Amino acid sequence: MARYRIATIEGDGIGPEVTRAATAVLTEACGADTLAFDGLEGGAGHYRRSGEVLPDETFAGCRDADAILHGAAGLPGVVYPDGTEVGNDLHLRLRFRLDLYANVRPIKLLPGVLSPLRAFEGGGIDYVIVRENTEGLYASRGAGVLLRDEIASDSLVVTRKGTERVARFAFDLAARRSGAPRDGQRRVTVCDKANILRSYAFFRRICDEVHAGYPGIAIDYAYADAITVHMLKRPDFYDVIVAENMFGDIISDLGAATVGGMGISPSGEIGDTHALFQGAHGSAPDIAGQNAASPIATILSGAMMLRWLGDRKHDADLARAADRVEAAVATTLRDGRAVPRDLGGAATCTEVTDAVRRALA
Repeated sequence: MARYRIATIEGDGIGPEVTRAATAVLTEACGADTLAFDGLEGGAGHYRRSGEVLPDETFAGCRDADAILHGAAGLPGVVYPDGTEVGNDLHLRLRFRLDLYANVRPIKLLPGVLSPLRAFEGGGIDYVIVRENTEGLYASRGAGVLLRDEIASDSLVVTRKGTERVARFAFDLAARRSGAPRDGQRRVTVCDKANILRSYAFFRRICDEVHAGYPGIAIDYAYADAITVHMLKRPDFYDVIVAENMFGDIISDLGAATVGGMGISPSGEIGDTHALFQGAHGSAPDIAGQNAASPIATILSGAMMLRWLGDRKHDADLARAADRVEAAVATTLRDGRAVPRDLGGAATCTEVTDAVRRALA
């Protein structure tokens, strides 16, 4: 009998293809008796059919599972009356209801991947962006003001509790890492606009207070506009970056572009008791059903899931399986066995998946 139940939402567009690819790889890495993937409904397509983006039974399945694996959600034209996208609401509802307060985006240049930052190929890009996931500007979603079709406003929310816990998450993560590629220094960079807005000055001050409990880790600061330059000019300086919700959202996509794009960028949304993992890309409905999508981001998100679950359950086998999955992906890309189309190759989703499975074996 499987030891861990994984709530699995395939979603829309390429979501089913990349989810099935990831579950095949994870089963190969862990064995058939370790993980049980419990398929659940949700997303824009389900909303169009039923009027619900996140059915009650899907939420209950996610709440009660050991972890959540999500493909992608969203379809063109499927929007709420206020114009916001339905697909995004699936994981946003899970995020808030399960209190998944830390969005974790690894930015790592894999072997065999050509970066636009050629000077840093060969191991020069390896950092993690930790984005506060439940507050900031996005806390206004569904609660902003539109007045007489003339004025629209949304409020940016920063609380002590929210900032303290995401800052602590970032420093704890830095303590487990090996430091920045440039100098080996364990470092947390606080990304904000503390020079302009009181909310961000407050965010920085709380990060400073949390830092006092981590004497072995350096703290660094960067304004949100300046860091977009630094991430291109000196990415090897960074180890862990912590940011407010919207800034973290923006800079994490920039970071992904420096290491090959969204198609190979994993992500996790993590709380104290629950976590959801998905590729950082969207549902790409224009290539859905063509076997053209890259499954790499979802496969690597699955590896993140195994590592988180292994830590939570004190199961070293899961951590070893995560290492093997990441090594198999690196081998597949480095050796050119099956390079997905978004990286300049011609391999289909199925071919990439099969190559990673063979590398595992």
